[in-house]
Amino acid sequence: MLSRLQACFGLKWNPFSPEVPTEALWVSPPIRHFCQRMESLARHGGFALISGDPGTGKSVALRCLFQHLSSFSDLTVAVLTRPQSRMADFYRELGQLFAINLSPHNRWAGFKVLRQKWHDHLQTTCLRPVLLIDEAQEMHPHVLAEIRLLQSTHFDSCSLLTVVLCGDARLTNQFRHPDLLPIASRIQLRLLMEPHPPAELLDFLRFALQQAGNPNLLSPELMTTLAEHSAGNYRVLTHMAQELLQEAIQRELPRLDEKLYLEFFSRDSRPRSVSRR
Repeated sequence: MLSRLQACFGLKWNPFSPEVPTEALWVSPPIRHFCQRMESLARHGGFALISGDPGTGKSVALRCLFQHLSSFSDLTVAVLTRPQSRMADFYRELGQLFAINLSPHNRWAGFKVLRQKWHDHLQTTCLRPVLLIDEAQEMHPHVLAEIRLLQSTHFDSCSLLTVVLCGDARLTNQFRHPDLLPIASRIQLRLLMEPHPPAELLDFLRFALQQAGNPNLLSPELMTTLAEHSAGNYRVLTHMAQELLQEAIQRELPRLDEKLYLEFFSRDSRPRSVSRR
């Protein structure tokens, strides 16, 4: 696929794929501001939240944040990969992330060792380790509550860990549960990913094409059409552009334009006849 993109359009990668290199991601002003504010939170510890509807860029924001925080040599940044784990597997993964051999059957010992590890990191670097959790709406409430107890010490006057929860509306709804109200009250930074205006989606398209090596791949009219018909959603936008890119490869077109958009999506929306036997 990559060789065809290079041969047909001179692209270094597919600008509409989720596998775009992190350094080539579009960082909107709200995401950039959130990353900068996270530097301060890493010094004090606590909770941050990235929320929004599917396709609005939450996971991309988390990737940008990971890259930003990883540039600090003294800061430990860990990513929880299985948010749906029960308590035992949750402790197993924490042990692996922070290089500690934990026995999930002795949770008290694991609790102490993890907190001591984070305390030592704080004493050495004056920074709290950061734990990033994508798809946090899949977490069990008792695991979320355990994170709060793990990261807080000295009668809740000191945080040993910085936790960034990223999820959709199901996560924010969970915070209304009485057991999770203490976490909701501790969220200090919030990034709400709302539907994006067409002008911002146009900026995203221009940036993505520039980074991929062919800023003229899409005609200006097509970019405007895509931005106006994607319901403010990055995922809808990139899926439409991806389909048009595949069609252009099949037709051996040098450029994607509005004519291709009209032909492809009008054809795709026609009702299909049902075969009868």
